[in-house]
Amino acid sequence: MRRSYLDHNATTPLDPEVLAVMTAVLSEDYGNPSSIHWFGQRARAVVEQARESVARLVGARASDVVFTASGTEADNMALCGVCAAAGGRSRRILYAAIEHHAVIHCARSLAEEGWSVAPVRVDGRGRLDLDHLSTCLAEPTALVAVMLANNETGVIQPLDDVVRLAHAKGALVLCDAVQAAGKIEIDTAALGVDLLTLSAHKLYGPKGVGALWIRHGTPLKALVHGGGQERHRRAGTENVAGIAGFGRAASLARERLSADATHLRDLREALDKELLAITGAQRNGEEPRLPNTTNVSFEGVEAESLVLALDLAGVAVASGAACSSGSIEPSHVLRAMRLPPARVRGALRFSLGRHNTTADISQAAVAVREAVARQRTR
Repeated sequence: MRRSYLDHNATTPLDPEVLAVMTAVLSEDYGNPSSIHWFGQRARAVVEQARESVARLVGARASDVVFTASGTEADNMALCGVCAAAGGRSRRILYAAIEHHAVIHCARSLAEEGWSVAPVRVDGRGRLDLDHLSTCLAEPTALVAVMLANNETGVIQPLDDVVRLAHAKGALVLCDAVQAAGKIEIDTAALGVDLLTLSAHKLYGPKGVGALWIRHGTPLKALVHGGGQERHRRAGTENVAGIAGFGRAASLARERLSADATHLRDLREALDKELLAITGAQRNGEEPRLPNTTNVSFEGVEAESLVLALDLAGVAVASGAACSSGSIEPSHVLRAMRLPPARVRGALRFSLGRHNTTADISQAAVAVREAVARQRTR
C-alpha cells in the first residue's frame, strides 16, 4: 500500500544528512564534553558548533542557547525558572488559551504552588485577543507565554503586539517557537521576546533534543542541579550526538527555508481546495498561517474515526496534538476559539513536510472524500 505521511507537526522524519552527522559523532566523538583531554574537547567542539547553528536559525547569540531534552522541558525550564527567580515579586502568569500542554500544564502546576495563573482568550480566527491581554495585564504580571504559531491550526500569533503590551507592564514574554522554526523566518531581536523554545524533531532532527534561548540578562534560576554544564543553567552530560543532529537540522532548515515554504504553501493550497470542496467542510484558523498546516472540520463525522479510516487507506493525519493521542477529549485549541462542539469533534489537522508531493495530496483528497461519505451514510 502506498502511504502518505501528513502529520509533520507531530514529528518529522530524520533527514539523511542529520543521520550521517549523528552516526559519525556516535562512532568517533564519544568523549565527555566536560573532559579537558583531546577526546572531550572534540565532543565539546561538536556541541558548540551545533549551538552556533541553532542560534543562527533564530538570529540569536550562541551563548544564550541552552540545550534541553525536549521542547517540553524547554517550556518548563522557562516558566519555572522565571518564577523561581522572581521570588517574592509579582506572582502572576498569563498564557494564551491555545498554548501547547507543555505550557498549560506547567502553569497549572505553578498555580498549585500559589502562583496566580490565567489564560488569555483567542478569537474565532485563532489569534490572541489583544484587548483581553491588555485587561489581564492590569494586574502585576511576571510572565506572558504566547506561542509563535499554533501546532493545530498553524495560525501565527501577533507577537510584536504581545511584546509591546507585556513589556510596557514589566512582564517577560516566553515564545514557544517549536512549530514555527524551520517553517517561517525567526529573529529573536525582531520578535523582542525574552525566552524562546525549540525542538529538533519538528525540523527533521532527532527526538529527545530541544533548546531554550534566554535573552542576555533575563533572570532565570536553574532547575536541574549537578555539574556546571550549559554555563550552569542545566546540569547533566550533554547528548552530544543528538545535539549534533539538531545543529545539522537547524542549518538545513535555514538553507532551505524559502524553498521549503514555497513548496509547502503550494501543496497546502492544493489540499485546501480539495478538502473545502467537500460538502460541509470548514477550515479552522485564518491567515496568517504556517505554510504547511491546515485544520478542517467535516460536518457529520467524528474525527477519531476518520483518522483511523484514513490510516487504513494509507494516509496519516491527526485530530489534534500528538501528545493528546489516545484521549477522546476534544481539542482545547478549537474549543478556545469557541467553535461549535460538532465542528470541534469533526476536525482534522493536516501538516505537510519537505518530502510530500502532489501525489500525496491527491491520495489524501480521495481518501478523505471516501471516508467522509462512508461515515455520513452510517
